Amino acid sequence: MKMYRHEVYDQLKMEMPFGVTLREDNRWVILSKKFPWEEIDREYQEHFKSSEGQVAIPSRLAFGALYIQAEEGYTDEQTRRNIQENPYLQYFCGFECYTMESPFDASMMTHFRKRISPEMIQRINDLVFAPEAVASTDNPEEDDSVNQEDSEDPLSAQPTEKSENRGTLILDATCCPADIHYPTDAGLLNHARELVEKMIDLLYPAARDLYPEKPRTYRQQARKRYLAYIKKRTHTVRETRMVLRGNLQYIQRDIGYIEKMVAHGVSLSLLGNNLYRKLLVIQELCRQQWDLYVRKSHQIEDRIVSIDQPHVRPIVRGKAGCPTEFGAKVIVGLVSGYAFLMKADWNNYSESRSLKQVVEEYKETFGFYPKTILADRAYPGRENRLWCTSLGIRLSGPRLGRKSAEEKQAESKQIYQDGCDRVVIEGTFGVVKRRCSLDRVMTRLPDTSMTSIAMGFFAANMERKLRLLFAPEYGWALDYDFDLGELVIFPRFPDVPAIQ
Repeated sequence: MKMYRHEVYDQLKMEMPFGVTLREDNRWVILSKKFPWEEIDREYQEHFKSSEGQVAIPSRLAFGALYIQAEEGYTDEQTRRNIQENPYLQYFCGFECYTMESPFDASMMTHFRKRISPEMIQRINDLVFAPEAVASTDNPEEDDSVNQEDSEDPLSAQPTEKSENRGTLILDATCCPADIHYPTDAGLLNHARELVEKMIDLLYPAARDLYPEKPRTYRQQARKRYLAYIKKRTHTVRETRMVLRGNLQYIQRDIGYIEKMVAHGVSLSLLGNNLYRKLLVIQELCRQQWDLYVRKSHQIEDRIVSIDQPHVRPIVRGKAGCPTEFGAKVIVGLVSGYAFLMKADWNNYSESRSLKQVVEEYKETFGFYPKTILADRAYPGRENRLWCTSLGIRLSGPRLGRKSAEEKQAESKQIYQDGCDRVVIEGTFGVVKRRCSLDRVMTRLPDTSMTSIAMGFFAANMERKLRLLFAPEYGWALDYDFDLGELVIFPRFPDVPAIQ
């Protein structure tokens, strides 16, 4: 018996009890017909090479559960419960008949996110939405309205020969914050001290020969000093440094106790995988904090801001009220209204240095270079502008070299128009973060967090596709129901058939 069985996705009906029927105009019924389930299944089954073991959950249920979670903002347990209770969600996930049994355990959502990688979601995203974006660029009425006068505009750095570039690529970067406590040096070290003390409590019973009495950790004294510090509204530099040095000394002494226990023969397996991983993180955290303390600095590479999620890095964006965010930094390209995840990383990389990579990925996805790139002031450097000019791409921003008064005036108008056309991507970020739960990524592993981010952009694109597909001229309409708190697709005509 194989671990994974290929599913046939020719779902036409769903058996319901008591003669109940499902309405065809329900959004989940409509969505089930728009997903490329065969391609998803082909990508999903690559994870199962062995022919032994329990049969895995079908790809449609796994991918559908992740999509439902991103679309509705559910937790893992809420996703499982709503699929169990809602027949429309069961139809969307490929059930042939309504069942009241639990489809899977809530912990399986973590395995779904591990099996469905962000690269897989991006390939499915390109497969579904790239053809529609290309169709929009081929439409002469919608093709790059901001460049209608490019042939006569001396400011556009286009080659004299006919260019095959098409479309407008709107670029911007944002941060998807992780679900961590706001980090402070004093708070991180205090949390590390408490964890190390817990480790000593677990290891001491196996080291009674070495320590007849439990090593003194002075935890009550350390806790008292920390509480006295955080209860103050303001802190002097001297008070902060005293708290940092005290916690560092507590932690180093406690780690010394653990090292002696290990040398005496105590196994660190008593801590378990979770605490053992945190012990390694705490050692690196102490090294960084001692370096910062000695240098009297606040900057260091690969700075740890969370013991539970050590992959998270501070992302300095310079926004009013929130200059620093903590999460993954992503570059998003907006093409014909559809968002494509170009680059995502936990480190605070330079956006301008990633322009070439993003443009080459655009060409790989669509088959041609963009005609125009609308980006903020971080991108149009000398190197990027010359590189774009060599490819026949107009990069927004001031042009290099001296300009006459007429050219300056025309350039000012063009920059203003580019800014107006580029602002639409900010609205896309707002939709993705509020509607698709990317304002706080609740997953805790680096890979599964990236999967959640990629699924969030996929859900936003699918929502836009439904809005365009079921427009009023096709007999359907899509509106926001304030009572339900969600988008609702409804027919303009009263007689709508139902699915038996």
